[in-house]
Amino acid sequence: MDTGAKRTAHTPSSVPDRVALHDAAVAYLARYAATEAGLRRVLERRIERWARTAHGSDDAVAAAKRTAGEIVARLAEAGAVSDSAFAESRARSLARAGRSRRAIAAALAAKGVDGETARRALPSDEAELVSALALARRRRIGPFRAGEAPDAAGRQRELGMLARAGFPERVARCVLAMPTEEATALVDALRR
Repeated sequence: MDTGAKRTAHTPSSVPDRVALHDAAVAYLARYAATEAGLRRVLERRIERWARTAHGSDDAVAAAKRTAGEIVARLAEAGAVSDSAFAESRARSLARAGRSRRAIAAALAAKGVDGETARRALPSDEAELVSALALARRRRIGPFRAGEAPDAAGRQRELGMLARAGFPERVARCVLAMPTEEATALVDALRR
C-alpha cells in the first residue's frame, strides 16, 4: 500500500528520525501491550543500538531520545498507550494466574506503572482470596491436595508456599481451611 508520501529509509548509519521512531513505536504497540515508560525504553534501546553500530554522537543520541519522548507523549495523548488500561488488564491476568496483590504491584512497578495507578488496578481482598485459591489449585495444596491432610510440618510448608507468593497469613489460612467444593466453585468463577 503506497500512500505516495516520501519516507526516509532508516539505515544503520542514519539517525533514527521521527518517522522511523514513530513506525517502531506503532509496530511495537501492534504486537505488545505497553506502558509509556516501557514504550520509551523500547525506543531508547533502538536508539542506543543505532548509536553503537553507527557511532552516533552524543548530541544526535540525545536529540533522538527527546524525539522518542515526544512520540510516546503524543501516542499517550491519542490513547494508543494507556498506563491505567495496561495496569487493569495486567492485574486481572496476574490475579487469574494466582498472583498476590503484592506480586501484582511489584510486576506493575517493574513495567513502569506509577504507584497510584497500580493501587487502583489491584484486585480486591475477595479477589486476592480467589487468586490464592488458583495458586493452591496449581500447586495441589490446601483444598486441592490429593490424599490425606498433612501433618503440622506439611501444613506449615503449604502456608510457606502461599506466604512466599505474597499472600497475607489470614488469606493463606483461609485457603487451606476451605472445603474443596467451595474452593473449586470460586476458582471456576474467576476463570469466567
